[in-house]
Amino acid sequence: MDAVSYPKNGVWEFISERVVPLRLKSDAQPESSDFNVKWTPTLVTLDPDGVEHHRTVGFLAAEELMPSIVLGIAKVHYDADRFDEALGGLKEIEKDHPESDSTPEALFLKGVCLYKSTQEPSHLKYAYEKLNSKYPGSEWARRADPYKLL
Repeated sequence: MDAVSYPKNGVWEFISERVVPLRLKSDAQPESSDFNVKWTPTLVTLDPDGVEHHRTVGFLAAEELMPSIVLGIAKVHYDADRFDEALGGLKEIEKDHPESDSTPEALFLKGVCLYKSTQEPSHLKYAYEKLNSKYPGSEWARRADPYKLL
C-alpha cells in the first residue's frame, strides 16, 4: 500500500489525523500472535484499551482504505454505546464514499445506532429499504431482511 494507496488523495494525511498508525512486520512477535495476523497487509482497528473492533486483510486501494478506517472508528464508538459519535462516521461514509464496499455495513449500523438511540423501529426499516434499493446483493442487505417486517 506504500506505493499505491498511501501517496494518493491525501491518504497518509487522512490516516495521521484520524488514527495512531502502527506498522509491524507480519511476523513481529508477540503482536502478530496477539492480534492473529496471518497475512499482510492486515489493518486492525483497536480502541484505547487494545480491544479489536474492525479488521481488513489484504490490499485496499485509497478509495476503500479511507472509508474502512472511518468504519473502524465508528465501530469503536458503536461498541462503546456512543451512538452519536458512531453516526458521524457512518454518515460520512454514506455521503463521501457511496461506492465503497464499507458503505452497506455503514448503512446497516446507521439504522441500528438510530434505533438504539431513539427506540424507533422505523430507522431499521429505512436501513433495510435503502440497502435493498442501493446494495441489494450485499451481505448487509440480507442481514437487514427481517427489518422489512417492521
